[in-house]
Amino acid sequence: MENFFEIILGTGEDRVTWWQMSIRAVVVFIAALVIMRIGSKRIFGKHTAFDIVLGIIYGSILSRAITGNSPFFPTLCAALVLVLLHRFLAFLAFSTSGPLGNFIKGRPVMLVKHGEVLEDKLKENNLTENDLEEAMRQGGVTSRDEIEYACLERSGDITIIKKDS
Repeated sequence: MENFFEIILGTGEDRVTWWQMSIRAVVVFIAALVIMRIGSKRIFGKHTAFDIVLGIIYGSILSRAITGNSPFFPTLCAALVLVLLHRFLAFLAFSTSGPLGNFIKGRPVMLVKHGEVLEDKLKENNLTENDLEEAMRQGGVTSRDEIEYACLERSGDITIIKKDS
């Protein structure tokens, strides 16, 4: 069986042929889907820094398995460990309150409170008036007078809450 993997996947060779790399790509694709199912649906759904970091590292590790720059099976194991770590940290963030959850997932920042733009919060978060106006347009708000609250969410989106009419 070991000889089979050496021939098909090129696991015992210094150079990987085009067809071995192609087979590796298929195996890595299937393994990546299985590993992602072991994780959770939110891994690539929320796009918080926590999720994006996993995505970048996960893709980088798996690409090394395809191109043969790292040992094949240990690289797949490392990808699995990353997804399990993500799941564990998400559980910790959910189960604990306070600084750990905020560090892992971030925290929202109020940008407009009771209709007043908090300029210092815009500046702290490297946002411009144009960014706020874009969020207003996306939220169907035509005037700042209509805003009760605006919040920079953990995902980087700006949520606008309209005043009650």
